[in-house]
Amino acid sequence: MVITRPEMEIGRYHWMYRSSRPHRYHHVPALRGNISPLGIQGCFECCIKCLGGVPYASLVATILCFSGVALFCGCGHVALTGTVSILEQHFSTTASDHALLSEVIQLMQYVIYGIASFFFLYGIILLAEGFYTTSAVKELHGEFKTTACGRCISGMFVFLTYVLGVAWLGVFGFSAVPVFMFYNIWSTCEVIKSLQTNVTVPGDQICVDIRQYGIIPWNAVPGKACGPILENICNTNEFYMSYHLFIVACAGAGATVIALLIYMMATTYNYAVLKFKSREDCCTKF
Repeated sequence: MVITRPEMEIGRYHWMYRSSRPHRYHHVPALRGNISPLGIQGCFECCIKCLGGVPYASLVATILCFSGVALFCGCGHVALTGTVSILEQHFSTTASDHALLSEVIQLMQYVIYGIASFFFLYGIILLAEGFYTTSAVKELHGEFKTTACGRCISGMFVFLTYVLGVAWLGVFGFSAVPVFMFYNIWSTCEVIKSLQTNVTVPGDQICVDIRQYGIIPWNAVPGKACGPILENICNTNEFYMSYHLFIVACAGAGATVIALLIYMMATTYNYAVLKFKSREDCCTKF
């Protein structure tokens, strides 16, 4: 193909004309945050956004509550069974003497099942309520507005958590009673072991009377154990396991009390925000 001179002049004219015009820059909208040019957030940004809306106080309280209730219910159930076995074998040979105690312990074991189920459900509800009152609800599902019903439910959780916290303080104190009883028996056995080399003080005179704790009647036979018999009781697997399981159950009850205190602070804070700042553009992350 041969290009003539007039065509060359026309091409040069068009090139010079375009170069003489000022360059126009196209406006590119600024990117907000770390959003990709396609307007889609990356995986890292989504993770940071989700982690920013997690109610960490309620999450920690839920984990602590589940752990404490599991320790209290599981260890307490096995420890009560071992306690009945020790009483039947060494302190109350007549079944009628400890029949009432056996029924009470069996009832407590059923109550333990109910406590475990209730707190598993209640912990999940409180954790969900904590997520509900976070800013993640607003950011993911549009404008966040509270209603009178929602504030009433949050207030109910505050009251119920307070009542449960007071009740578990009583449970924690009650769970310390068998620990105290087993500790006295164990310390008496240690005294007997230390007096075996002392001839002036015979170990047969050192006894433990279970009837003084009120768990079996005063007419129970034999009702007490002395000297080598008491030492043999302390060396049994039932006594060793029950003693340590009661300690773990008491620690679990204490952990549950701490968890309920954290729940109480979190629910109170959430209720205050929902009530006093419900008309503002404000949410909680507690």
